[in-house]
Amino acid sequence: MEAHLLEWLNLSVRWVHMITGVAWIGASFYFVWLENNLNRVNPKDGLSGDLWAIHGGGIYHLEKYKLAPPSMPENLHWFKWEAYFTWMSGIALLCLVFYLNPMLYLVAPGSGLTGPEGVAIGIGALIAGWFIYDFLCDSPLGKKPALLGFILFLLLIGAAYGFSKVFSGRGAYLHVGAIIGTIMVGNVFRIIMPAQRALVAAIAENRTPDPTLPAKGLLRSRHNNYFTLPVLFIMISNHFPSTYGSQYNWLILAGIAVLAVLVRHYFNTRHDSHKFAWTLPVAALGMICLAYVTGPTPAPSAPEVAKAPAQSQFQPLPETAQGGKPAAASSAEAPATPAAAASAPAQASNAGPSFDKVHNVIQERCAVCHSAKPTSPLFSAAPAGVMFDTPEQIRLQAARIQAQAVASQIMPLGNITQMTQQERELIGAWIAQGAQTH
Repeated sequence: MEAHLLEWLNLSVRWVHMITGVAWIGASFYFVWLENNLNRVNPKDGLSGDLWAIHGGGIYHLEKYKLAPPSMPENLHWFKWEAYFTWMSGIALLCLVFYLNPMLYLVAPGSGLTGPEGVAIGIGALIAGWFIYDFLCDSPLGKKPALLGFILFLLLIGAAYGFSKVFSGRGAYLHVGAIIGTIMVGNVFRIIMPAQRALVAAIAENRTPDPTLPAKGLLRSRHNNYFTLPVLFIMISNHFPSTYGSQYNWLILAGIAVLAVLVRHYFNTRHDSHKFAWTLPVAALGMICLAYVTGPTPAPSAPEVAKAPAQSQFQPLPETAQGGKPAAASSAEAPATPAAAASAPAQASNAGPSFDKVHNVIQERCAVCHSAKPTSPLFSAAPAGVMFDTPEQIRLQAARIQAQAVASQIMPLGNITQMTQQERELIGAWIAQGAQTH
């Protein structure tokens, strides 16, 4: 029951995070588009521009003041709670998924970290990320946006590299996303909202507003706008193990982030000209190149696996349903003629691993979670609906098993069932031979 309740709590928080995130990012995209498409030719006195638009069966006329109107309107709409709830739900999700059981999802096997140490690193990185970013923005670098952006990119990729050494691939990616999300909400809470409050207060007190604060808020708002696409990728990255599960996951994240920023820059500047239209085909070509370089490495051939049984660390095989004896013992007891003994090496090198051995490994290492009735207390139902209860189910999921247990080795989660390298190679060789179940 505990696993079932946690699953629904995870679903609820994730849904809130998605809804509020869509609202926040949508507002960010819209207001940057609005700013970029204002008609600034001969504006009315006190205006910096206006815009006519049609949507939903109606025509809208929007005007932007250089600073503020002579008097404040009775109803003024603020945009802040989308950002706050997105961040709060994201932190709640981080706690549920990674911090509640850090040795399962967060800490990389063999890193030497304890669970509390991993959590401390994660939380400390979020706090440090904001203060480093804020310091750099307020430094002389703040007047050199391109250089500032490049340095911020290097720092974030450096964080991704460091996380990849101690966290799981998913944990590393999500913590980079959490740092960026914390920077974004910090911009809203610490910079943009105070600037807007100061503007409103100045108008209410009938004094000239300070133009430096709105300008600073606009700069941070643009930072948030460029952060959005990399953050969106990180949010969905846990569905794609060839990215976070790669040995070079931090470089893959760097590549996708660069491509995402290029695409965002085109859409931010296309009102002025289409001189950055080249970024779209470059981004598409970049994704094709990333797909190529992250392709799975070939599984070891059957002869290679056949050479290593003496070093195998397999656990004793469970009894089979047919004979009540382990499969290895059954084959050892079979009478051997001289002819059969002579042909055995050739048969072993050509036939590949038997499905019985693969089936036993998958049942012991994988089916504790991926079953119609999981025996693991962590799940009340098979994750993602993937089940390995029958040979046919295993055969149909061979490509997924190859990607997640053999190529990227991100499964089992945290390697809680202690799958060995020899077992992974056995499964890989079976898949390479056609994933036959008979």
